[in-house]
Amino acid sequence: MPEFRRKFNYTRLSLARRRRGFTKSDLAEQVGVDLRSVTAYESDEYPPRRSTLRDIADVLDFPVEFFHGDDLDEPKPDTASFRSLSKMTAAQRDIALTQGAIALHFNKWLDQQFDLPKASLPDVSRERSPEAAAESLRRLWGIGELPVRNMIHLLEAKGIRIFSLAIDAREVDAFSIWKQETPFIFLNSNKSSEHSRFDAAHELGHLLLHRHAAPQGREAEREADAFASAFLMPRASVIANAPRFPSLSDLVKLKVAWKVSVAALNYRLHTVAMQSDWQYRMMCIQITKKGYRTKEPNEMPRETSQLLPAVFAALHNEGTSRSDVAKALRISRSELEQLMFGLTMASIEGGRKKSSRSEKPNLTIIK
Repeated sequence: MPEFRRKFNYTRLSLARRRRGFTKSDLAEQVGVDLRSVTAYESDEYPPRRSTLRDIADVLDFPVEFFHGDDLDEPKPDTASFRSLSKMTAAQRDIALTQGAIALHFNKWLDQQFDLPKASLPDVSRERSPEAAAESLRRLWGIGELPVRNMIHLLEAKGIRIFSLAIDAREVDAFSIWKQETPFIFLNSNKSSEHSRFDAAHELGHLLLHRHAAPQGREAEREADAFASAFLMPRASVIANAPRFPSLSDLVKLKVAWKVSVAALNYRLHTVAMQSDWQYRMMCIQITKKGYRTKEPNEMPRETSQLLPAVFAALHNEGTSRSDVAKALRISRSELEQLMFGLTMASIEGGRKKSSRSEKPNLTIIK
């Protein structure tokens, strides 16, 4: 048996533990060992016994084989653009970052199997403002003033890899990272479609505006918000189509045109000077009273991926199931599914005879 299959990898134990939101004490209690032992396992003093490792794998819901692979590349807090870093706990942050590590692991496998779209993000970081950057990007991508029909499809077509952030915590909105020349965006799949679209545009702003600087701090978040607002709701389009003094019912109807939340549209009307400060504040109060900050009115259908269904359809055609992919990655199928939660409509399971292929399929994503 190859050496890498037999050698216990202590870094993977730390990653799996934090992926489940466990402290070392939590894991020790669940497995029935002392804290000193868990600390020793994770510091590479000595490995757990085989029976103990099986217990650890059961508690953490990872296959035993997972703990015998190479080191995984885990995003670091200072390279990931968390929207609400000050609001989330360290455990919530670690759950998100370790899921990011699993996604990078999966993406590396995908790149070995398919020729996926390459990143096509121009440098707009020198534009005079986030709004100017958004206008420039729309022009370069040939969108003009038109509403973005599907943010996920657009971003995938431009080579941005989109994965789900399956965490039941509103404090964790989304985050993005660059990995070499490939950009990644992780979206909280428990949010409304309108909020997910804004989160995607916000993270696109970080990828473009803050690639060469740490995407942290209130100023960076304000810039990404301004970029997202301008990208989803172009100034000229808003001015041409929105009434001068809209009521709340007007906003509920108008939001459909740009597929944004009522609150985001209200904010945009204020920034393009179609509302006074007083009108904006009064509308914010009405939005809050109606409960529209937590429950979006006339919520639009969730946007789903084109890339991931195409990948699994191609795998299905050659007899490779999601369970086979999970096994190749040494993770559980449920862990794989969480990377795609809310991004695919249905599960595709294998059943065809495996076929041989001489080259990697080229997957083209249509905007």
